[in-house]
Formats: sequence, C-alpha cells, structure tokens
Amino acid sequence: MRPVIERVPAEDAFAAYGLPGRPGSDEFWAAARTPVSVPSDDGGWVTLFLWRGTGASIGFESWSDSIPLSRWGDTDCWYAEVRMPARLRVTYQFLADDAAYADPFNPVGAGGDRSIAATPDAPAQPHWPLVGADDVLPVPRTRLRWASERLGGRRTVRVHPVGGGGPVVLLLDGDDWLYLHPAMTAFDAAVASGEMPPVTLVFLPAKDRREEFACRPELWEAVRDELLPLVAESGVPADLDRLVVAGQSLGGLSAMYAALEFPDLVSRIACQSASFWWTPDALDRPDPFGGPEGGAIAARLRERPDLSGLRVAFDVGEHETRMLPHCELAETLAGQAGATVRISRSPSEHDRAGWRHALLRDVAWALA
Repeated sequence: MRPVIERVPAEDAFAAYGLPGRPGSDEFWAAARTPVSVPSDDGGWVTLFLWRGTGASIGFESWSDSIPLSRWGDTDCWYAEVRMPARLRVTYQFLADDAAYADPFNPVGAGGDRSIAATPDAPAQPHWPLVGADDVLPVPRTRLRWASERLGGRRTVRVHPVGGGGPVVLLLDGDDWLYLHPAMTAFDAAVASGEMPPVTLVFLPAKDRREEFACRPELWEAVRDELLPLVAESGVPADLDRLVVAGQSLGGLSAMYAALEFPDLVSRIACQSASFWWTPDALDRPDPFGGPEGGAIAARLRERPDLSGLRVAFDVGEHETRMLPHCELAETLAGQAGATVRISRSPSEHDRAGWRHALLRDVAWALA
C-alpha cells in the first residue's frame, strides 16, 4: 500500500488544496473538486481524494493496492491523502457497498465506473477529450458481424474511416478503446490536426485474451483470411496493404508475434507495455514475471530473423519496474535484428490511461 498522510483535525485542514471551510460542511462540498495534488517533500506529490457518503476505499489500476478512506469526525466526508511519485497517470475507482463508482468530483472518466487522476507534472494527452462517467461515447456506424471459423464464436467488429479512410489500424482490445477511452474521437482530432494521415480504424474485441493473444497463429490466420476480407467487402475505404497493429499488454505481445511470424501481413506495430515476460507456462507460475527476461519473444528474436522491413514502436510505463527488463531486452534484440525501432516511456504503471498518448503518437510514427 502506498503511504497515506495522517491528518490532524482542523477547521481548514484542506486549505492547501484550495478547499475552504470545515470538511463535510456545505461550503466545503460546494467547492470540492478532486483529486488535487500538492508538492511532496520527496519530489513527488500528495494527492487528495474525497468521497461523500459511507465508508469506501480507492481501487487503483495496477499502481497500488486499494487504499481505505478515513472519515472526518462524524461527517459524511471520507478522504485519503495519497503519496504519488512524479509523473503518474492512473485509473481509479471508489469501492463501496460491494460496488464500484467513478469519482463524482472528477470530470475525467473512463467508462461508467472509473476515473483518471494525473499528477500536475504528467504530460498532457492531446486530442483525448474529457469524458465524464455519465457520457456515452460515440461508436462507428459500420458494424461487421464476424463468425470466425478459426477462432470460434461470433463477435462484432466496428470500423471507422478517419479523414476519409486510409491504412488499416487494427486496435486490439477494441472494446476498451470504444467504451472506456474515446479512441474514435481522439483519432479524428489527430487526423484533423495533421498529426497523422487518414486511417481506417478496426476495433477488434477479444473473447479470451489469454488464449487469443498468446503466441499462437490462429488469431493472425483469422485476421488475414477472414477479418480483413470482411473489411474489404464492407464498403468502408481502407488500404489493406498498409496495416498497423496496435496492442497493449498481452495485445502488444500478440502484435510482436504477428510481426515475427506473419511478416507479409504485419510490418508496422505499436506495442504499449507488451507482455514480453510471456512464455507458454508463465501464467501457471506463482510469479509470471520471474521467468527468462524477454520470454518467448526474446528467444525468437535471438534467432535473428530478418526484421529489416518492420517498423515497431515500443512504449512502457516508467513505473512498471518489473516489466522494464523484459521490454528493454525485446527492444534491443528487435533493433539488432534490423527493425526500425522507436522507444519511449509513458508516465504510468500498467494502465490504459497512460497508454493513450503513445497510441496516437506511435501509430502516426509507424505510418511515417
């Protein structure tokens, strides 16, 4: 658990955060807008979170264990002052009464039950609009009903031509980018600003991430032989000869696997926090990260495949201390195999909120 500040009761206890009056008073709640951060003596930040009602805790996405809130006297004010490192963007939610809630004092949401906090020194994320918990994100009008023989089952794939359409950008974990984070709107804005060429987004949902994104050929055979022909038949403008695959975590692993084993199909990829710790037995071990550095991908890269035709952008959260050695080795070996490599670090842990800017930037670079 991250260190939490212990507060001595005082009438203006939270004045440093710009909150007037006694915590729990009408004046206090009228001004409440959190999370708010102030500098910490260790070079990081102390961030105030507020909850109004009964007892609750804060659940963070990967950065920290859950943190219980403290009650202010006998009021309806529950709070936590949480020490955060420099440069952090993190998804969180309040856990109360066996349910999860977005932060009602935070206008930056991620789906109906999550919010996003960022320390003041976290870089901006251009083109990503503020989306509240109650907002409904737009979705592409074109829906493809895909009944895959290779993968089994049915799924709905959304397709959106940005700026009139262009090279296909295949977004793995597509439902997350549709319903939690407004990728459609962000790509529209990035293309309109001239920061990337027109593209055609294909939002590919996963049914079983552990199976589909493992280093197995079935997914990419299905994409090549079933999905892309459906896109071609949809009537949406799409350049199928220039394909960018963007994936995060296990999706990033799968993107790199596709570039290695299906080079005629995939030659441009954007990997955020790719799970390069993966080996066939990693998820069965008590510590999945404890295997050989770089996992199965590093082992394949040591065979020195010819990657001279590959453009690959690697990004990983700067706070992902256990991921970094695996990712760094894969980055190095990919460059040694001839790939054109871009390497960056995002101000996050293993969190989609931290991957958003890298997604736009790295897709644009892959198409350069």
